[in-house]
Amino acid sequence: MSNFVVTSLPPAGLKLIERQRPSDARGFLSRIFCAEELAFTGLHKPIVQINHTYTRKRGTLRGMHYQTAPNAEMKLVSCIRGEVWDVAIDLRTNSPTFLQSYAQKLSADNCCALLIPEGFAHGFQSQCDDCELIYLHTSSYSPQAELGLRFNDPLLAIPWPIPVIEISSRDQSHPLLTEYFSGINV
Repeated sequence: MSNFVVTSLPPAGLKLIERQRPSDARGFLSRIFCAEELAFTGLHKPIVQINHTYTRKRGTLRGMHYQTAPNAEMKLVSCIRGEVWDVAIDLRTNSPTFLQSYAQKLSADNCCALLIPEGFAHGFQSQCDDCELIYLHTSSYSPQAELGLRFNDPLLAIPWPIPVIEISSRDQSHPLLTEYFSGINV
């Protein structure tokens, strides 16, 4: 039995990973990651960093972040407490799905994760208080390579499900895209 059900999503390269959760009277076991079982998804680089976020208030937004080459990263994002609206945007130059976004509810209950390829921006909005996420990264955080998009950029028109009540000053200050933005190379 596989520990994962993998579904390809639009934009191209994005994957929904549904973790199987065998259970018995004691509780359950859910495998978050297995390099061997997930190799076919394109996740060939080693996981080099694992981050854990805690978001206190419902409606808080984090993102939209990405890293440029040579520090571009693939991420596997899982919600282990609460519920979030997770968003990925294709920023790859010459991609057929350039600037398309995809949003998915991730929660502790639905056991879903997003596998986000290199060249995508990522962010999320907490849908309840006290949310926790685990991120597996194929590249270490690099402040020199990190960039971001404005969560309310009109060119992206991201449909956030509830009003944004809190966002960092850094995330609020990302520049708006213009028609001259041609994407990033990964």
